[in-house]
Amino acid sequence: MVVIEACGAAHHVARELGKLGHTAKLIAPQLVKPYVPRNKNDGRDAEGLCEAASRPRMRYVPVKTAEQQASLMLLGIRDQLVGRRTQLSNTIRGHAAEFGLIEAKGLDKLGSFLAAIEQDESVPVLARELFAMLACEYARVQVELKAIEVKLLAWHRANALSRRLAQIPGVGPVTAAALVMKAPDPQAFRSGRLFAAWLGLTPKDHSTAGKTRLGKITRAGDERLRQLLVVGATSVVKQAKAKGRGSRWLIELLKRKTPKLAAVALANKMARIAWKLMTTGRSTRARGLAPKPMPT
Repeated sequence: MVVIEACGAAHHVARELGKLGHTAKLIAPQLVKPYVPRNKNDGRDAEGLCEAASRPRMRYVPVKTAEQQASLMLLGIRDQLVGRRTQLSNTIRGHAAEFGLIEAKGLDKLGSFLAAIEQDESVPVLARELFAMLACEYARVQVELKAIEVKLLAWHRANALSRRLAQIPGVGPVTAAALVMKAPDPQAFRSGRLFAAWLGLTPKDHSTAGKTRLGKITRAGDERLRQLLVVGATSVVKQAKAKGRGSRWLIELLKRKTPKLAAVALANKMARIAWKLMTTGRSTRARGLAPKPMPT
């Protein structure tokens, strides 16, 4: 048995060791750290890995296949392109503001804004040339992002589990695909609450001496998955507040809690429903899983 920290290229090394007949196990670095003494070096790192692997309750990272890592590239590259698009948009608006040119918020207004800058004679020629360079780069990022999203949507449509997860209110193709790609084997969790805890959507526990003290959510686990679930839940909460549409549970919760707290609570509920769908193979149309609409 070979134990490796789950770091860069660890999955590739684990696959190669498996081809040689070895059993490779990956451990998250934060679970190895408590077993590494002071004055860190390679020898003590190896000793800490061995000590961590000897613990009967140690949790291991499943070794990903090459196909799984290829699909995860879709999410990673999409996130980078979205970030680059936002960066370019802010850069264009920031430089334009220096010449007194302001445009309303929204990506849909940026194209006409750049066209107006190109025709504005009050802007220096050098500045217009630089704005044209930014416009070309922005258009290229848009084309690449569209191509990535087409591939991601095709992957989502070809995966039965991803299509079932997208039936959950607040879960779209990107969130459903991310859950399938990033979440470990759902059978490894005894309940939906443990799956939500893995995502960091459960409160911190600071209880002692028989006194229960719960704090903010732990924010453990995969940050991107948690972010997608909270964003989707925020959209559902917004619709519930604006139009009064939503489950009775959510409507009653919004009467007691702020929208942000309600969104986090709903994200927790969505994670539990997702775990149920992944472990049972059922759909949200099954009784007891789909949120009940308010009576009209």
